[in-house]
Amino acid sequence: MPLPRAPGVARVRDARRLCIGASLLVLMLLASACANVPQTTVLPKTEAAREIQYLYVWIFWLAVIVFVGVQGALLYIMRRYQYREGQPLPEQVHGNTVLEIGWTIMPAVILVLMAVPTIRSIFLLETVPVASADGGTPMIVEVVGKQWWWEYHYPEYGIVTANEMVLPVGRTVILNLTSDNVIHSFWVPQLMGKMDVVPTHVNQIWFTPEEAGQYFGQCAEYCGIQHAQMRMNVVAMTPSDFQGWVTRQASPVPPPAGADPDTAALVAMGAEQFALNGCVGCHTVQAAVREEGKIGPNLSHVGSRTTIAAGILPNTHENMKHWLEDPQAIKPGNMMPNLHLRPQDVDALVAYLHSLK
Repeated sequence: MPLPRAPGVARVRDARRLCIGASLLVLMLLASACANVPQTTVLPKTEAAREIQYLYVWIFWLAVIVFVGVQGALLYIMRRYQYREGQPLPEQVHGNTVLEIGWTIMPAVILVLMAVPTIRSIFLLETVPVASADGGTPMIVEVVGKQWWWEYHYPEYGIVTANEMVLPVGRTVILNLTSDNVIHSFWVPQLMGKMDVVPTHVNQIWFTPEEAGQYFGQCAEYCGIQHAQMRMNVVAMTPSDFQGWVTRQASPVPPPAGADPDTAALVAMGAEQFALNGCVGCHTVQAAVREEGKIGPNLSHVGSRTTIAAGILPNTHENMKHWLEDPQAIKPGNMMPNLHLRPQDVDALVAYLHSLK
């Protein structure tokens, strides 16, 4: 018959397990913090995003104080009133007016400390500025949520593009958000908070890019089978670079041309296939030879974009080729069908689309 274990041994074993579990949890948290996450909210790059981050930090430390206070009181009570051999039970009392008033007032105070800065931030972010941070007027960008990609209209410049929003540093931007299908949610964490994109209704959100760079985001409202692949990125440029981008985007697409006769011939063949295969029925390309389509993304200057397929693939020759060969294999359920193109037609179309810069 095995000897019974001493109570002290069991407590030591339980404490050891608790320490090991806590250590593993800390290591997991540290490992996750070391990850390169481009959609982080803790590295804000605009005043609007910083306002949200400040609010998050304030509420986080309030939660830490509550956690430490509650758990500290629990541990103290467990230790102070634990059962000891030969010690009588503590005196049983019914009700304690001071404690009951205290634990009623304290949560109310904590809620007020959370509510006041929250309401302040809400009013601040919902007040659309009438002047830009650079002293001029804000730039309006009309955002339309599609299934499953984004369309951007720049009324000031007469530009329409898709998935990749280009903005100047230092100028306040106002986004007018709407959808032509279901509800989406527009969110680029480092630049702004999320905002619902609703059919037949326009929501507004604003921010001022402060640093040149590329900022990633995606739809944050479930909208169908490819919700997770409805991504976007914002490219912030210096004012001079942005003006150059505007000039290129507003200019007609030049005739297909290449660096050498063979490439030029392949690009010309791609332009012909773009018309023959019905691509112009869905996609707009400036100077297209037939009626322009508006079902799919605007492909004018698509060769200058960094990604394709709503931000899920880098805009490389191989990725564009795979997309044209079978778009449903890459993004099932999207609006672009498999056209069963011949390999030579795919190569020609890739050359043509990458020439549109």
